[in-house]
Amino acid sequence: MSESLLARLDPTKRVLKRAQYEAFEFSLFDGDVLVRNASHAEPENHEYNVQYNVRMIDGVPTSCGCPADQRYTGPCKHRIAVAIRRSILDAVEQMQMVADGGAVTDEQPETGVEDDATPDDCDCDVLDDYFPCWACVDSGRRELPE
Repeated sequence: MSESLLARLDPTKRVLKRAQYEAFEFSLFDGDVLVRNASHAEPENHEYNVQYNVRMIDGVPTSCGCPADQRYTGPCKHRIAVAIRRSILDAVEQMQMVADGGAVTDEQPETGVEDDATPDDCDCDVLDDYFPCWACVDSGRRELPE
């Protein structure tokens, strides 16, 4: 495997932290991911389309419809939120495969987490020691700092 997805996106620490702790909800539409930020009082006013389909370059979400992605260099928190959630990426890839005429098996993907084991999609090595990756938080292996 080449460099990690996070290394290719190269988000700022602030964006990475927000992508991990904000309450995002995800919906798949035509190979893209609609990201809604449920942390806001009016989440329906904070949802953006992250392009994933044919606009992907080496598996990296290349754009988002939010103002921050248009205004600043580097990826926005919505693109990073999609990129750090392997289950979302897997679902989009599976949906694209079916749309392209591929077959889907009934097998469930392995989570990669056994008891206190490090999840397969752990990205803690690219974060500072203080802040865990979402995979470790989601699996219960590590907790978010107060």
